[in-house]
Amino acid sequence: MTFVLYLLFALTGGAVGWGLHTFTAYGAAIAMGGGGLTFAILGQMHLLFSRKRGPEEVEQRVEAIEKAHKDTAERVDVLEVRADAIETTVKHELTERRDALVNEMKQLEGLIERLSKSFEAKLAETPRAPGAVASPDDAVLAEVKEALRENRVDLHLQPIVSLPQRRVAFYEGFTRLRRADGSLILPAQFLDAAHRARLLGVIDTMTMFRCVQIVRRLAEKDRRVGVFCNISAASLEDETIFPRFLEFMSRNRDLSGAMIFELRADRFETRSKTMRENMDRLSALGFRFSLDHSADLAMDLPRLQDAGVRFVKLGGQLLLNQLRDPSGTRPISSINRHLDGRDVSAVFSRYGVTLIAEKVEDEASVVEILDYDIPYGQGNVFGAARPIKTSLMEETTPPAELTRDLRANLG
Repeated sequence: MTFVLYLLFALTGGAVGWGLHTFTAYGAAIAMGGGGLTFAILGQMHLLFSRKRGPEEVEQRVEAIEKAHKDTAERVDVLEVRADAIETTVKHELTERRDALVNEMKQLEGLIERLSKSFEAKLAETPRAPGAVASPDDAVLAEVKEALRENRVDLHLQPIVSLPQRRVAFYEGFTRLRRADGSLILPAQFLDAAHRARLLGVIDTMTMFRCVQIVRRLAEKDRRVGVFCNISAASLEDETIFPRFLEFMSRNRDLSGAMIFELRADRFETRSKTMRENMDRLSALGFRFSLDHSADLAMDLPRLQDAGVRFVKLGGQLLLNQLRDPSGTRPISSINRHLDGRDVSAVFSRYGVTLIAEKVEDEASVVEILDYDIPYGQGNVFGAARPIKTSLMEETTPPAELTRDLRANLG
């Protein structure tokens, strides 16, 4: 752009010189000087105006930079305020969580200390007479005591899925005791011996510790997933164990929507006054119950509703046989007419009780179960019971004080 301007200035100077020479009496030398002077004057004027505009542009740019700097500083101040607020909030939440955890651990230690004393007393019961020959039950009981003493109480989980989506809605926790060689002592092997030695309450309590921790882990991922935790009638009737059990669950009542206590249906039907009252205490905390190993559909639904029973499990094949049979057993309800098999699930739901088809082993059964609108299924076809991960097993183990006290007292 500057080159073009100076070219125009030169042409203008040349025109002035030519005009002076042609139309005036001045000679060529004066005409050339006049043209050169014109070019010089125009060039100086250009430089003058250029210098005049430069500082204005620089000033404008400086003002723009200052404004941008001011805006940036304001934004930094806002970010610092927000960062301080976030830091304060995080510190407050961490402090609350730490205090809550410390408080719960202190309460847990007290509970475990009392439980260990009860455990020691129960393990010392039922002594064998000198010179008596050891029976198979004695051997099993010895293995049970050793597993409890060494804290070899494992938890296996099996999914319970919603139908027809097959989304995991719950897990059922199964207790397994381990021998020193890693082999399992199954419930069918140890329940009778443990019951006679009055150790079921101890086993249930140790399992309950793990279930509570598992529920808390699951709640971090999906609050809709719950856990069925098996509990024996003996635990609900044990005057020593149950008060401590109730105390612990009172402190964890925030889990009432995700923990369901499961009982055998036959023991529910013959429950004692103590068992009924203790179930009412758990129900008052918001906890629900499930009945498994049900023999048939002939259940008193109003009674189940009043007792806080919200789930009933029947074996898949048994359930299908009764639903298919037009004269099959039906639940007791306010409906007088004989129910069609396809209406049974809806009647259970009317009383707040959900049917679960358990022990479902094949896809053909699943298809037929869907025809009767059974809302949940459980069995190997949906997923087998599997032990929780070793890392999680260690994290959910009751504190070491219990095991240490047992070793000190039992040798």
